[in-house]
Amino acid sequence: MDSKDSIAAGKNRDSVPRAAILDTWAQDAWNNGIQIDRMEDMQKIAVQTANSLYEIIIIGGHEGDILVRGGKFFPELTPAHLAGATMGGCFCKMRGIYVGFRMEFSANGQRIITSPVETIAVLAPEDDKEIRGSHW
Repeated sequence: MDSKDSIAAGKNRDSVPRAAILDTWAQDAWNNGIQIDRMEDMQKIAVQTANSLYEIIIIGGHEGDILVRGGKFFPELTPAHLAGATMGGCFCKMRGIYVGFRMEFSANGQRIITSPVETIAVLAPEDDKEIRGSHW
């Protein structure tokens, strides 16, 4: 067995993080999150990361166009582009938001990567005031 096989088999776990192995991404069921490109425009989402609560409004899900508020980079609703779910490296689940992964945005000429997502809530219109009132 060569070194590539031993890494994939998990024998050198300290050498290469599991998320860095392409097979990990290909075999994931992707059932612990959402794809904004499969949701309606103007849908509102609340995403709690390890450090911040984000309010996201989908403007054009197929393109990744959103409005986002939360964290230190988005104190007010800001037009942004959601690239998708990442572990902070080169792999990205395009237009996705998944528990355990980080969200990757681009806005105002900057690339912003959040802390890991802990919870995702798709909001009904009546939930919007309650979420915003308690956190903003």
